[in-house]
Amino acid sequence: MLALLAAGLGGCALNTGTVVLLPEKDGRDAAVAVRQDDRDAVLAQPYAAARLTRSGPQPYTSNPQEVAELFGAALAAQPARPTMYRLYFVEGKDELTDASRQLLDAVLSEIARYPVPDVVVVGHTDTVGTDKDNDALALRRAETIRKVLVERGIAPENVMAAGRGKREPFKPTADGVAEPLNRRVEIIVR
Repeated sequence: MLALLAAGLGGCALNTGTVVLLPEKDGRDAAVAVRQDDRDAVLAQPYAAARLTRSGPQPYTSNPQEVAELFGAALAAQPARPTMYRLYFVEGKDELTDASRQLLDAVLSEIARYPVPDVVVVGHTDTVGTDKDNDALALRRAETIRKVLVERGIAPENVMAAGRGKREPFKPTADGVAEPLNRRVEIIVR
């Protein structure tokens, strides 16, 4: 959910401005409550807006043109949203599947487009094995990919590796299930 505020400040208290609820990128519903003194306005539709006045929030409907005029500079200054890539591993190993090995160069090319990438590599396992073994394997998987990223020119201090074991399955399963979608690393790039 992204709500934008353009405000005129009088003294120390906010007494004028505009709040606009922008549409979610994935189309999900969102809402925001705007409170001014003891008055509320709930914005629950894309481009629902409220003008903040001395008599409280005054709801109205904004539009993309007004958002560009009021908030264009702020929106342009936002950092890029993180990008996430998934690579999958052979059961019980820190070796990429053939399909993921073929994708690796494309993922590395995408990451190379960032001027100074900030990368987090998180290793995961399926639910086969003990927590201790899965934690160690998940970290080895993350470290394997971290090593490749560093070898390809990403500064070591910009790449962090972590292992989550079987704690965050992509596809929930019962304990002891060898699920290929859970044997993965997630590479998050900002």
